[in-house]
Formats: sequence, C-alpha cells, structure tokens
Amino acid sequence: MVDWKDCLNNLGISLAGGRLLEQAFVHPSYLNENPGFDGPDNERLEFLGDAVLNFIVAEKLYEEFPRLPEGVLTEIRASLVRRATLAELASHLGIGDCLLLGQGEEGNGGRSKPSNLANALEALIAALYLEQGLAEARRFILRELGPLLDEIKAGRTIPNYKALLQELVQKDKQQTPVYRLVEATGPDHDRQFTAEILVGGEALAKGTGKSKKAAESQAAREAWEKLRCNHGQTRL
Repeated sequence: MVDWKDCLNNLGISLAGGRLLEQAFVHPSYLNENPGFDGPDNERLEFLGDAVLNFIVAEKLYEEFPRLPEGVLTEIRASLVRRATLAELASHLGIGDCLLLGQGEEGNGGRSKPSNLANALEALIAALYLEQGLAEARRFILRELGPLLDEIKAGRTIPNYKALLQELVQKDKQQTPVYRLVEATGPDHDRQFTAEILVGGEALAKGTGKSKKAAESQAAREAWEKLRCNHGQTRL
C-alpha cells in the first residue's frame, strides 16, 4: 500500500490539507477493482490541474519575456506543458511509485506509462491549488519547470514542432503524421528541400529548408499552428 506521507515528503510537498493530495494518485483502474475504496479517482483533478498549470506557465512567460509576441509565447508554453514533458518530469519525481493502480494496470507497466504519469502530475497540481492555494501550486510548478525555463531563456531550447504536432494529431485524430519529401532543388552546395505532412492521406502543410530535417520542422510548425487555430487549442 502506498505511504502517502512518504510520497509527499519526497516531493517536497507540505502535508497540510485534506484527502485531495491522496486522490491525485488514484488511477481509475484502482476503483474498478476496489469499488469499496473511500474516494474518487484523479480524473477530475487532472482536468483542473491542466488549467492551473497552463495559467501559471503563461503568467511566468508573460513576466519573463516582455518583448515576445503572443504566438511565440504560445509556442514556448506548448513545449513546457506538453504531455511528454510532464510525463518525463513526473517520472523524475518518482510519481509512478506513488500511484494506486488496479492489478491489471500494474501488470501492464502502469507505473511508467506516460499518460498515467502526466495525469497524476496534473492532478497533484490541482490538489495543491485546492488545498494549499495558488501560491503553493505556483511554487511547485516553477520549482520543477525552472531548469527548462532557464534553458529557454538561455536560447538553448526551441519548441520541438514535430513532437508537438504528433501529440496534437494523436489526441485529435488518433493518427500519426507522415512526412514526405516533395522535392529537392538547387546545386549540391545550396540545396533547398520541400517536405509535406500527411494525416490520414490528406496533405496538411508544407515546409522548406536547407535540409530535409529543417523542411519537416517548418512543415510541422505550419501544421501545428493551423490545427491550433482551427480547434481553438489551449491545452498545449
């Protein structure tokens, strides 16, 4: 059985508050196999935690980068709060060891699944917000995302548009983007590549660059911005 106090202490979180901090680690599979458990799973907390996380990160970026336009701020925020980033952070924090899982989910490697880790981290943020206030949620988020923010401020990290697009397309269409080289023009020392992205056989966007990789990245950026605008995407 999970020792909640040890988990929270290891995460540097105060034990002040009620049961919500514990609820953040309850996976739906646990309730399915333990209907008598006293409490809900973490899905509602995850919903709220996503909004709190986006707000705090947006607020921080607004303060840290006063000269950047809205579009660039959105791109940076997307790279910070994307599911893969959250899952990696949650894994580093040892959140997988704190999860309450059903036996089936446990047997399927549920403690290391990116979706479980990211969901639990968002749920934990919501629990902190509800039980200890916005200031404590902000402190936790900025403490953990601080190294990534420092990398961005130093210019060593830029948004990974191919990863952002793949995550968005998989969530929205349950498909994976396919990249295709359309053409390569110019002499060998000054080649220009054009690549396009297909989703479900439909061309979504094109990009150009001095390398195939650069062309694909540009196409991914165009496609990501297009989808984000079309769907009013704010989760990223």
